[in-house]
Amino acid sequence: MAKKTKKPTQKMQAWIEARKRHHLSHAQVHMARELGMNPAKLGKIDNHKQEPWKLPLPEFIEELYFKRFGKTSPEAVLSIEERCRREAAKKEEGRIVRQLAVDSAPRREAPRGSPEPLTGKSPSGLTN
Repeated sequence: MAKKTKKPTQKMQAWIEARKRHHLSHAQVHMARELGMNPAKLGKIDNHKQEPWKLPLPEFIEELYFKRFGKTSPEAVLSIEERCRREAAKKEEGRIVRQLAVDSAPRREAPRGSPEPLTGKSPSGLTN
């Protein structure tokens, strides 16, 4: 049975659309995210055709990144899709760990004389 791939969150989907709309590479999207840019506002920055003194958006992002971080590109560049896959895998791993912790926790038994156990299940596994 094949795993279902979840759709990216709305925030990540905005970055995917911005990457396509403004012809950005995965590295440039990664830099823009680290700089705290808003994907919806990139169009305001990317109007170098009407205003020739402005740098094109990819070059502008790279220049800002170099000014702030002192390096030309991030060490590890991940695409938005790969980042979503890793986050989903991490979330699923945490879910499994929590479920195992709940399953292996000792169960409390109800005081003698009470009709039902505290856990909602009978200690013997049989239903009443």
